Amino acid sequence: MSSYHNPVMLQECIEALNIKPGGTYVDVTFGGGGHSREIMKHLGKEGRLIAFDQDADAQQNIIEDDRFEFVDQNFRYLKNFCRLHGALPVDGILADLGVSSYQFDQADRGFSIRFDAELDMRMNQSSELTAKQVVNTYTEAELHRIFGIYGEIQNAKSLARTVATARLNGPLNTIADLKNAIAGLIPRGKENKYLAQVFQALRIEVNQELESLKDFLTQTVEVLGTGGRLVVMSYHSLEDRLVKNFIAKGKFSGEVEKDFYGNDQKPLEAVSRGAINATEEEIQENNRARSAKLRIAVKR
Repeated sequence: MSSYHNPVMLQECIEALNIKPGGTYVDVTFGGGGHSREIMKHLGKEGRLIAFDQDADAQQNIIEDDRFEFVDQNFRYLKNFCRLHGALPVDGILADLGVSSYQFDQADRGFSIRFDAELDMRMNQSSELTAKQVVNTYTEAELHRIFGIYGEIQNAKSLARTVATARLNGPLNTIADLKNAIAGLIPRGKENKYLAQVFQALRIEVNQELESLKDFLTQTVEVLGTGGRLVVMSYHSLEDRLVKNFIAKGKFSGEVEKDFYGNDQKPLEAVSRGAINATEEEIQENNRARSAKLRIAVKR
């Protein structure tokens, strides 16, 4: 597990789950297994942990324990596989969203602006769509939408036009190809931030991250038992907004629905006021913690 990141806000996550020794818990973003191993320490003989991860590399970290079960799937299939494993309802669900440090550090995966590699960015390496396909086959209008919405890039229209024009001279197959094509648009002194936004936009599109998150959050309500905890850690505003709205309203936009008597019809109740942030001490030790926002809810 050494090549995976240290789990962010580990103790805060464990406390948020309010673990019962005989309970059933789900870690939907297993990765290096750091959070899962800590959950296991708090479980008794009757406890269970189901872990999800769509990245084949995560399987090298599987925990050898009869109370542990691994599901090699995207967490958008939460309900189906919990039912398949006879694990309904559950007492707590943990999600640590985004790309792991391990994935960023694998140069050939194409997630990081630090390396040159093929434009890949697939979290599930058996899926078909890659960043290379997005960059080379999407229309200028589609690229504009992705860069503007998913990357929150201010000159998204110019960026889309530049990419569409550059590929007329030949495909943009590598990270270096893309960087060179858009070099003239990158604000001086903000190179890393700008490229990170471009890469975020492509990664979200390739992995359908926001759609998967919506599917997952919707299913948590059906999977959690009454009093069960939902604990979600996100790393950018698009994810956090979805989590925040779903906890507050039971949906992703619009107002909370009310019953005949005017009572709020929402399945979850926020446990913490606002998001929990990492301590300065943890941020010093683990830069990944800087942008993390932890939200906790309980099933009503």
